[in-house]
Amino acid sequence: MNCRVVVEAAVPVYDVENPDEAVRIAISKTGEMLNPDLNYVEINMGERHCPHCGEGLDPAFIAADESLVALELEMTVFNVEREEHASRIARKEIGQRLENIPLEVLEVEVVEEEDIEDESADEGESTEDGSDRDESDDDEVLPEFEDLIE
Repeated sequence: MNCRVVVEAAVPVYDVENPDEAVRIAISKTGEMLNPDLNYVEINMGERHCPHCGEGLDPAFIAADESLVALELEMTVFNVEREEHASRIARKEIGQRLENIPLEVLEVEVVEEEDIEDESADEGESTEDGSDRDESDDDEVLPEFEDLIE
């Protein structure tokens, strides 16, 4: 079974003036911590709501030029036995790269293998004329090691 797991992260950001700036910096900071090992994790703004009235709030809370930004990190976990197993794997993988950042699993959704294949086909690289190409076509052919010695 494959699962798509969404994890909420509370990312601290310093020296910011407004919520938009805080969100941009938090996404950049999180991307740097996750890449290149977890470049398949999608980073999105989190959704916050007032606990009393349910009104939507900015994903960033700012006080004294410091901010705490809610981000949602989404990844697909393959070949798991249960949804709980997928959530533990996602928390561990993301948590190892995001030290001292609190994480909470928001959602675990079972995905069909057909959905995953469709997504990977959509993300394929294409040329200007619309045809798919392989990046290895651009690589020059290197001579064999024995040919270089002679």
